Amino acid sequence: MGRTPAGHGTVGDRERRTLLEKKRAENFPVALRILPRTLRRDLGALYDVARVIDDLGDEADGDRTEALLRFRDDLARAWDGVPAEPVLRRLVPAIRTRGLDLEPFDRLVQANLRDQEVTRYPTQAELEGYCVLSANPVGRIVLRIFGVRSAEAERLSDLVCTALQLFEHCQDVAEDHRAGRIYLPQQDLVGFGIDARDLAGVRPAVAAQARRALDLLTEGTALLGYLRGWARLAIAGYIAGGLATADALRRADWEVMAGPPRPRKRDLFLHLVELLGGRRWA
Repeated sequence: MGRTPAGHGTVGDRERRTLLEKKRAENFPVALRILPRTLRRDLGALYDVARVIDDLGDEADGDRTEALLRFRDDLARAWDGVPAEPVLRRLVPAIRTRGLDLEPFDRLVQANLRDQEVTRYPTQAELEGYCVLSANPVGRIVLRIFGVRSAEAERLSDLVCTALQLFEHCQDVAEDHRAGRIYLPQQDLVGFGIDARDLAGVRPAVAAQARRALDLLTEGTALLGYLRGWARLAIAGYIAGGLATADALRRADWEVMAGPPRPRKRDLFLHLVELLGGRRWA
């Protein structure tokens, strides 16, 4: 999102246009196109809220912490009142029909509040702790929208979402560095002799992180055994996207400073077919 009007928490016409442009460019909405209308509506509402939260934390003009806190207050009104933000009003039907909880959405806000203060993570454990706020809540909300209520499914979903977030960090090393953030463990940078000022020679750290992400994703793929129908298809699509991203990073020989390696549609499709055939998780 480009700009938040002073004194308000609303998303204006310019922001809505930006949101739609980003929505067309992301993998999440692509997976929605083949789903039934009500699922598309509710997953799309989740995506829009998560996107706005990220944009407030990354791109809003002015005091981003203040903007996030205003949005958090309005978010709570989606459960006990009428929110001012149109994007939150569009979420209300999903809250009512799917029994969504506020807590996972609040964690997404917490992640972006942390981004305003924390720009480095000393260890892998601390970085994955950030993913508990920034990524795992989305997977849990998606499970609830599909009517999946299982502690083990949630645990496996957390592994998948953490893995996908780590892959995204690998892709976006250069962009994040320009924004003053590094989402690679400092212990890896030190261990590989990488200077955090310019990240020259960062490839070994990217490779190590991508391999960790692939291990998590491989374990989390057992989630598909808990799913049926549209849920299985959609979540297999997300996992296939992660596997295709791993392929792209490997194909680029872990070189990410010139720009994020992008997965090929062919690779995504082949992984999806394999996952739906059960060969990757049975």
